[in-house]
Amino acid sequence: MSESNDRDPYALFQDWMDEATRSEINDPNAMALATADAQGAPSLRMVLLKGIDPRGFVFYTNTESRKGEQLLANANAALCFHWKTLKRQVRVEGAVEQVSDAEADAYFESRPRESRIGAWASQQSRPLEGRWELEKRVAQFAAKFGLGAVPRPPHWTGFRILPRRIEFWQDRPFRLHERILYLREGDPAAQEPARWTTERLFP
Repeated sequence: MSESNDRDPYALFQDWMDEATRSEINDPNAMALATADAQGAPSLRMVLLKGIDPRGFVFYTNTESRKGEQLLANANAALCFHWKTLKRQVRVEGAVEQVSDAEADAYFESRPRESRIGAWASQQSRPLEGRWELEKRVAQFAAKFGLGAVPRPPHWTGFRILPRRIEFWQDRPFRLHERILYLREGDPAAQEPARWTTERLFP
């Protein structure tokens, strides 16, 4: 990362993601998503990155799930990517916004039909009596939509993390790791191009 502090962090992230896609066996876009409820109690789980643009990092979920409810109650979150084979890590912290209906519709339409039906069938994060209950709901919604279009459920959408901080971590011998921190100037939700300052951190 000797020259990475002079680069746009999104471009650097995309380079790292491209390398991870070639080296990681499963889900190079997997990321730990940390959220908190209205009282500040934290929660953590793995999700999949589904898009990156000049404003931030995008993933999709059921807004009635535990993470969905937390994101709506406390619009701040953190992400952590860890690529074991590359010995690299990226941490992201920022505010959260919902994607537009057009973005959510377009991504939902790109999913396999079975996944779209599953989005209707799963009452995510709520108690399940047994696997049969989920399978019954899948069959019910498959019959409901038949061979026709499967619309996006009103409770299913995407969220975009608008970074305030992005830290790139690279393993180095003797635990003398390399860390470069990007800090966004101004409001992360602003529409104008981001301006970043960088600094190196002790490992």
